[in-house]
Amino acid sequence: MIAVLAFFVRVFSVIRYESVIHEFDPWFNFRTTRFLTEKGVYEFWNWYDSESWHPLGRVIGGTIFPGIMFTSSMIKWALDFLAFPLDIRNVCVFLAPVFAGFTSLSTYYLTKECTNRIESGLLAALFIAIVPSYISRSVAGSYDNEGVAIWALVNTFYLWIKAVNTGSILWSVLCTLQYFYMVAAWGGYSFIINLIPIFVLGTMFINKFNMRIYVAYSVFYTLGSLMAMLITFVNFAVIKSSEHLASHCVFFIMNAFVIIEYVKKNLQAEQFKALTRLAMSVSIAIFIFAFIFLTLSGATRFSGRSMTLLDPTYAKKYVPIIASVSEHQPTSWSSYFFDLGYLIIFLPIGFYYCLVHKVTLGKLFLGMYGVLATYFSCVMIRLMLVLAPIACIIAAIAISEILRKASKSVRVYLTQGFEDSPASMMGEIDAPKKKSVEQASSSVETSSKKGKKEAAAQKQEVRKQKSKSRIPFDAAIVILLFIIGTLQGYIYHSTQLASEAYSSPSIILSGRKNDGTRYIIDDYREAYYWIKQNTPKDAKIMSWWDYGYQITGMSNRTVLVDNNTWNNTHIATVGRAMASNEEEAYKIARSLDANYVLVIFGGMSHYSGDDISKFLWMVRIAAGVFPQVKEKNFYNRGHYRVDNMMSPTMSESLMYRLAYYRFGEIRTRGDKPSGFDTVRECEIGLKKYDLKYFREAYTSDRWIVRIFEVLPLPNRSTKIYTRFQKSSPPALKGFSSQKVMAAL
Repeated sequence: MIAVLAFFVRVFSVIRYESVIHEFDPWFNFRTTRFLTEKGVYEFWNWYDSESWHPLGRVIGGTIFPGIMFTSSMIKWALDFLAFPLDIRNVCVFLAPVFAGFTSLSTYYLTKECTNRIESGLLAALFIAIVPSYISRSVAGSYDNEGVAIWALVNTFYLWIKAVNTGSILWSVLCTLQYFYMVAAWGGYSFIINLIPIFVLGTMFINKFNMRIYVAYSVFYTLGSLMAMLITFVNFAVIKSSEHLASHCVFFIMNAFVIIEYVKKNLQAEQFKALTRLAMSVSIAIFIFAFIFLTLSGATRFSGRSMTLLDPTYAKKYVPIIASVSEHQPTSWSSYFFDLGYLIIFLPIGFYYCLVHKVTLGKLFLGMYGVLATYFSCVMIRLMLVLAPIACIIAAIAISEILRKASKSVRVYLTQGFEDSPASMMGEIDAPKKKSVEQASSSVETSSKKGKKEAAAQKQEVRKQKSKSRIPFDAAIVILLFIIGTLQGYIYHSTQLASEAYSSPSIILSGRKNDGTRYIIDDYREAYYWIKQNTPKDAKIMSWWDYGYQITGMSNRTVLVDNNTWNNTHIATVGRAMASNEEEAYKIARSLDANYVLVIFGGMSHYSGDDISKFLWMVRIAAGVFPQVKEKNFYNRGHYRVDNMMSPTMSESLMYRLAYYRFGEIRTRGDKPSGFDTVRECEIGLKKYDLKYFREAYTSDRWIVRIFEVLPLPNRSTKIYTRFQKSSPPALKGFSSQKVMAAL
């Protein structure tokens, strides 16, 4: 039932809108999945995509995590084999909700394995099924890597704890296979390959290491590293990347630890001390040499995103393109309450039960997972998604423990009385105290021989022990009512967010009229369809990288940059064009062979996520490569403005000229002058101007998408090929365009 709930709470977007792919990255995943199902695996691995990153292109097979594509394609092929035809788009749309149900099951088994309590597992499964942070990446239509990767993450941890508890090679191999799927699905696999070694190292420090952990990690490390190298995009990064360094170090440390323990048992104390000093000296020397060599040679290094996790200011200083992404920003306190709801209240109690009260290896692992995930989620809001599963588990452990204690107090009071219940004496006392209670009860049975006075004293002592270990009845009732109310509020909060906040596809916007009725804003899809129908098939579109995947996925047109962001210089060149004056921008656009320029403008429709809002990041990224671009030139007295106080550089920039072209003629509000920007809440400073090198080709109904044609050079025509055909000798007529251009 919980798995079914997890599915249905994620289909609001399909009910309210239609079966459509959301956001930006999912459009690339959908396009590649469709190619895989139509062309096959061999063509997919060798696919050179000429519609991306013109004129560089992109080799798809070696630059992606193919897990989600192969998952959808195998489901499609299986359904076709069973004579149950289903369009690949619908498979992709509903994939994430289906895997959300699987995640609920894996969360239940992980929690039950760590705590040995069914009620904790059920609560954890319920929480993960409706936690807003996870819903945000797994609604119907959100065809992104995280949709399947979170299930792989939780299931890998479940199989790991199973392997640790049993010491079985079979469970270790299953854990490794699940880890391999995680590597194929999402770059977040680096969290697994660091958390598990930290756990192994931690058990050594607190003297809980055993041979079951040794067997589990040995199999996981060796087989997992080899299998991870099978993914083309990862390949030798398993050896060279600093993200994997912890796994290598811990493997050698673990084996050294086992050898030392063996030697310690077979040598005398003095000999062992001498050998230990020698081994420590050699180990330190080797480590220092290896660290210096690898650092200076550049053989291993952290990626930009990994450095951002270790130093939150790194991206803003050195890699502005990473800092420009909204999901890479630090997390605010409001985001924790928004994405986790009331669960955050119970996290401290849950940490206590994991790290202090009756600690087991499973609880220790959950505690380490929670601490690391909490830190990383503070640094980057995207990693709230990694925190969500462990937050649900830890909160479930805390609530189940509280409910167990409170409900027992109420049950004992209502059934046998609060003071004289033998069951309460035995049931409410912790395991270490049970033995003393039994002894006290035995003393009571033999007290007839010693006298009634001594028996009464013994019975009074038992009552004192019992009362100390049990919650008072009044407090238990208050606690139960509080938890019931909190859970009710959490369920309402999660369902409301699933319905309203996270079920609106970015390509289909909506609003409400004064009477409360909903209206649809479909400017994105209309604009992309216009591009597909009204531009040449070989047209090149210049836009900011955010929209690259959607343009190629929906319009089948070539883009200069897209969401892969692998080439910072190319993106900076586009940013420089947007920040330059019209003449300079025209030269850059011509040098990039761009035919059209697409900008997003929200000043007329209250759409705050437009290119004017993102423009400063374009400037910063361009300034990182081209020193002639100065961010300070776009400020006036330290403020970024578009009104009559804006800087001359801003008013001359191509971004301003294209976004606000003819906007000065439009009245957006009855009580405001023409040219009033509803997002910036100001009247634009420059209203009347003409474009010399660009021509307006299309503006959507609500002005959100604006497309401009790059005009041909003076005294040049875009129809050179047509004139050449008319004047060419008969021997050349009838040639294909490629042959004619070759002849030229």
